Amino acid sequence: MDKIKAGIIGTGNISGIYFENGDRFDALQVVACADLDVERAKARGEEFGVRGCSVDELLADPEIQLIINLTIPQAHATVCLKALEAGKHVYTEKPFAVTREEAQEVLTLAEKKGLLVGSAPDTFLGGGIQTCIKLIEDGWIGTPIGATAFMVGGGHESWHPSPEFYYQKGGGPMFDMGPYYLTAMVAMLGPITRVTGSARISYPERTITSKPKYGQKVEVEVPTHIAGVIDFASGPIGTLLTSFDVKGGSTLPRIEVYGSAGTLLVPDPNGFGGSIKIWRAGSKEWADIPLAYGYTENARGVGAADMAKAIQTGRKHRANGELAYHVLEAMHGFHDASEQGVHYVMKSTCERPAPFPLGLAPYALD
Repeated sequence: MDKIKAGIIGTGNISGIYFENGDRFDALQVVACADLDVERAKARGEEFGVRGCSVDELLADPEIQLIINLTIPQAHATVCLKALEAGKHVYTEKPFAVTREEAQEVLTLAEKKGLLVGSAPDTFLGGGIQTCIKLIEDGWIGTPIGATAFMVGGGHESWHPSPEFYYQKGGGPMFDMGPYYLTAMVAMLGPITRVTGSARISYPERTITSKPKYGQKVEVEVPTHIAGVIDFASGPIGTLLTSFDVKGGSTLPRIEVYGSAGTLLVPDPNGFGGSIKIWRAGSKEWADIPLAYGYTENARGVGAADMAKAIQTGRKHRANGELAYHVLEAMHGFHDASEQGVHYVMKSTCERPAPFPLGLAPYALD
């Protein structure tokens, strides 16, 4: 079966790993790239042996069936809509869109056009989270009761070359890193019914200390410290802390899942592998659990490749638009709950993504 030919729009920092992994999967081949800066696209294309061109040229190319959208968050929905209007399936970096309204417009147009949409993060398809899903499904911790997740740090202005958008609408720790944690929890525990939370802007202005913009000031538009509570439809209660305001270190775990028969220590959902530990009822110590699945190194792009396989076969893709919208709504729900002093009741739901089968060959999807 011929591979699905894809084009990348947005040739910034994150594009490198998509180029590197793009041709390794059995269903996907990256053949072109585009950017508002056409010269940058051509240079990136030359670096990775693909054609660089303008966005309009890429969208007009009948050979390309799938667009991988790696633009900044504020452009995600606009580029997705243009790709769909051009008759292309589209997979976007996270978050799915800045607003719920934009995201719903993308889903509606995709359904009208009979096209697929998907979204990062796809780290939940890595060996770490997939092994945790298997452990939960097989009853290693009994019935899930609760979960807790932490992502705390000092922000991006000390290392990122252009950190401004992390503090603009569509940014902040919830929209930057929240998708990894929430998607992982939904993949393990299923959809969310209700959230609440408290959020604040601790520092209204940030100073960039990285180059080339050292010394520039950034006005903060979004909450940078958010503490939330999550009700899952299957019964567990979760908590989530995301922050760009922790200036010192932290010893918090990434994710823990608590069950009637034990506790599962889940690896960092911003990676694909990691260490898994379990403490079963009656035990006196943690036990290390080996990873049972592949994709343990940086496999960014596996979500797009899985979507390409879905285009080929007609099955549902795992990092799909419904899942991405559900996570986006929950992230907004934390902010809404804080602003309005209420619980936010989710209007969307989604299916828990099908886990990968055991024993997949490297870079295979089925």
